[in-house]
Amino acid sequence: MACSLIVGLGRSGVGAARLLHAQGHHVVVLERDEGPEQQSKAQQLRDQGIQTELGCPLELSSFQPWLDEVEQVVISPGIPWDHPTLMQLRDHGVIVRGEMAVAWQALCDCPWIGITGTNGKTTVTHLLHHVLNQAGLHAPMAGNVGHSAAELGLQCMDPSQSKPDWIVMEMSSYQIESANEVRPTIGIWTTLTPDHLERHGSMDAYRDIKQGLLQRSTHAVLNADDADLQSRHTDWPDAQWVSSAQTTREPADLELWINPEGLVCGKQGSLFPANALAMPGEHNRQNLMLVTAAALQAGLEPQAIERGLRSFPGVPHRLENLGSLHGMNVFNDSKATNYDAAAVAIQAVPGPIILLAGGLSKQGDASGWLQLLQEKVCAIALFGSDRDILLSLIRGSGYTGEVMSHPNMADAVTAAIEQGKNGNAASLLLSPACASFDQYKDFEARGNHFRDIIQHHSCYQSTGSN
Repeated sequence: MACSLIVGLGRSGVGAARLLHAQGHHVVVLERDEGPEQQSKAQQLRDQGIQTELGCPLELSSFQPWLDEVEQVVISPGIPWDHPTLMQLRDHGVIVRGEMAVAWQALCDCPWIGITGTNGKTTVTHLLHHVLNQAGLHAPMAGNVGHSAAELGLQCMDPSQSKPDWIVMEMSSYQIESANEVRPTIGIWTTLTPDHLERHGSMDAYRDIKQGLLQRSTHAVLNADDADLQSRHTDWPDAQWVSSAQTTREPADLELWINPEGLVCGKQGSLFPANALAMPGEHNRQNLMLVTAAALQAGLEPQAIERGLRSFPGVPHRLENLGSLHGMNVFNDSKATNYDAAAVAIQAVPGPIILLAGGLSKQGDASGWLQLLQEKVCAIALFGSDRDILLSLIRGSGYTGEVMSHPNMADAVTAAIEQGKNGNAASLLLSPACASFDQYKDFEARGNHFRDIIQHHSCYQSTGSN
């Protein structure tokens, strides 16, 4: 009997296994680790009738018992598309696919809005999901946020559930490259700056992956304020371009723009005030424009879009306002896992800033981030495995403010707060500019820990203790 082999017991792997099993496939899950967490997940799947094997590294020998009957191998986004074992499987004639491709098979009868970009895609996904649902549509979000794409596919198999009007899918480059089948009705490209180059090898390769998704989309919505996208404007004659830059004239090449009175405008005239979205920062005005263009394309009226924007509560871990501590506004921006995302946060919040940064460093151009440290950051508390790399970068840039270094975030936060008590900082900002995997499962876990630490210090402050 042909079987589908699923690699990994992460969120994507479990979702793909459960979806394929529900569709009647013979499923076998292979997992490298054998720890308590994996044992628990494996037992849950076995209880559902899904064969799960632990202690199976990503080597050809792990697949050998099923090579003559394998229908497909489904991988999670964390596995490089060109991993040597995957290349060997392809040489054996095995179809290798990503979890997103499995979800597309289950959900392709619903219109998708595929959202990608280096930065901004999570905010755009949450915001568009909120706007569409506030307008009365059933528009679940999944992919790189919320449910895995396959989990959503499984939910939609439930006959008691209504069919989605739209599926709002955040898609990373890792998910796109392993799912060439996905053809969204609306594709949104937020930004493009260097990221994941250790995986993709070059900016051209990274760009080509994201470009493929937009080329397969029926309608493409692009950010005209992004330098890389704008430099290739002529490649997209049929795309809808939006800009948050204010202009007095009606730009012939823009679908949406902002006029000098601060109103979002389109070819049909002014729509609503740009300050309908309360989130700070120029990047969030760009996000507003992208969401508005997609919502209009999805059939919403401007009044419905404005209502959704005004009621949006924000995105956890993306410039999440945690209140005030010792006179400083506290922001959780754990989602900022590269220099460009962290630079956006520094630009957006009030200065002077005490910055918390660190984790697992990435390749990329840090020059813009370093310049903003000089301009807006009065002190820096570093933490995590690559804090010395950041320290060397910062010192090498000529930064003259206080720089503290601690192995873990809890100690770094304590030091930052003490520094804030003695200074005139307006903001305390966690914006790590690094991945979280040195000390945390993901950026959400890092952000949740930061929130807990701040809550502890806030309670301590409220008791009047010193």
